[in-house]
Amino acid sequence: MEDYSIYTTISEEDHAWGMCLNVVGKAILTQGMDYPAKDHPLGYYFTWEKGRILNEDQFIYITEGQGILENNYGKYPIQSGTLMIIPKGEWHRYRPEKSTGWTENYIGISGALVPHFIAKTFDLKSSWLIQCGHHEEILECYQKIADLLKNDLPACQQIASGLVLKLLGYVRAFNRQKPIKGKPIEKLIDQAKFQIKANVDGEVDLKALCEKHCISFDYFRRIFKNLTGLSPHQYHLQLKLIRAKELLLSTNKSVKEISYMLGFQNIHYFSRLFKQKTGQSPSQLRSN
Repeated sequence: MEDYSIYTTISEEDHAWGMCLNVVGKAILTQGMDYPAKDHPLGYYFTWEKGRILNEDQFIYITEGQGILENNYGKYPIQSGTLMIIPKGEWHRYRPEKSTGWTENYIGISGALVPHFIAKTFDLKSSWLIQCGHHEEILECYQKIADLLKNDLPACQQIASGLVLKLLGYVRAFNRQKPIKGKPIEKLIDQAKFQIKANVDGEVDLKALCEKHCISFDYFRRIFKNLTGLSPHQYHLQLKLIRAKELLLSTNKSVKEISYMLGFQNIHYFSRLFKQKTGQSPSQLRSN
């Protein structure tokens, strides 16, 4: 696909949604080209000497080439496969190396919900750059957003904002997976999750599984929680409670029977935990 920039119209309804797409585009800068190019999108043009400050947040995905980013905190090299976050209201400047050029895919967004999702996805105090690698899933989000906004279909802003969240989800997932990709711990965690799901009603000896693979249980537990957001015990517990809901709603088994089926030896503990996690007791769920 050749260079393009698509600007959008934004209605009051779009603003009320909480996230709006202002621009989406792609630029291919070949070796030796000046940056920004003279046909750089109006409203976004800047000189290297002055830099710029944007009134929106941008996500710029560099899929080829390399360059440099400068902000008030320092200078940072940009490699192919980097996602660059440009925060609203922050001075910055960036450009590709003339010896390599680069290909950039970019979106500009604004709205009341944007700061929340950026804060949940990125640590901007640490870095504006995420080396998430080359992923078709991320690139496809940019392309689908462009197709939507180009065709200007009804509710395209709402659909496009959903794709932005999908993009952020991929970035978060790939960034979490990167440290263990291709390592033995990755297969061990997949195996552990499989065993837990296959034995929701029982117990799984994860310490024995770690010993079998000569991996420290503390290390396994830490990586497991980093990837899933839950410790192995809490992961198993949540699956038990999901199973308990299914049994309460689809069978006539008593709360006591279900409690024992799922390995809870104390019905009072089961009922208390169920209410703590779901907001209602097993009996209340069934009666509702």
